[in-house]
Amino acid sequence: MRIATWNVNSIRARVDRVVDWLERADIDVLLMQETKCRDDQFPDLPFVGLGYEVAHVGHSQWNGVAVVSRVGLADVEIGFPGQPGWGDPVAAEARAIAATCDGVRVWSLYVPNGRTLDDPHLTYKLDWLAKLREAGAGWLADDPDAQVLLGGDWNVAPRDEDVWDMAVFATSTHVSPPERAAFQAVVDAGYADVVRPYTEGQFTYWDYTQLRFPRKEGMRIDFALTSPALARRVTGAEIVREERKGKGASDHAPVVVELD
Repeated sequence: MRIATWNVNSIRARVDRVVDWLERADIDVLLMQETKCRDDQFPDLPFVGLGYEVAHVGHSQWNGVAVVSRVGLADVEIGFPGQPGWGDPVAAEARAIAATCDGVRVWSLYVPNGRTLDDPHLTYKLDWLAKLREAGAGWLADDPDAQVLLGGDWNVAPRDEDVWDMAVFATSTHVSPPERAAFQAVVDAGYADVVRPYTEGQFTYWDYTQLRFPRKEGMRIDFALTSPALARRVTGAEIVREERKGKGASDHAPVVVELD
């Protein structure tokens, strides 16, 4: 099975590119983030035409997550237990959706950005990750053999080598000790970064401005973390940098995990 995660940065703007890549790359399950549309605006038909089932949650032109699968899509769940909300009144944003696809419980996650080190969004982000760790630890406590994949845009660069120049980020989010500790807490709860061993030194995101992509000034912020049982099935992984190229590309590249 081939499972991918991709922040598509507006599915309505990029549906043709996404569907074309799905077909070329022989992807069984795709987790999407930042779809930027309501459920009634999501372009289901091109995916259905290729034999995929679709699960999506989106409330507005912001956020939005989806799972599309051609190997079954069952037990769809919107939001994880304890997921924090934002706004006034406080409500859960469209940042997490799960489904079971051929026995694998996949989560498409769009972790809050944090904005700046003194912004309330950073507290929200840290709480969001803490509650995700708590939920994830609970799933493994309930079933140590559970096959779970937490995929998506984590908005955290957990190591210095995950940004092109740490000096540029010295006073920024994504690399701060609390954010890195929150990411590591999910790993310590039992979820392994199964992509890194196959993609050392590679990035997943390049800002549109200042020629970041051609200058190779990127960040590694998109991850697939798996439970121990699922990690044992991983036979390969890749970051598809080529999909960041060309007209109309997302600012993120797809991340693919191969399972036996």
